[in-house]
Amino acid sequence: MFDDIIDIGKLPTIDLHGELGDFARIRVNEFINDNIKLKNKYIAIIHGKGTGIVKKATIEALKSNRNVEEYKICFFNDGMTIAKLKI
Repeated sequence: MFDDIIDIGKLPTIDLHGELGDFARIRVNEFINDNIKLKNKYIAIIHGKGTGIVKKATIEALKSNRNVEEYKICFFNDGMTIAKLKI
């Protein structure tokens, strides 16, 4: 899983701090669509730790989006999720 990621710091990133659950889900889907068009294979989504509402919305969006091949919570920062897109 994610064997070909070289540098997480260079991935396209969206920061969802301060978003509400439904708006976070919309922003994640728009971010995925934009990166599919740009042919980016991996993206980083910063949802934070907080109460878990934005993290839950992020995971729900990733699970239901047909353009997402796989995803996982970042090993070094559990407030961020890395997704692999189908390009």
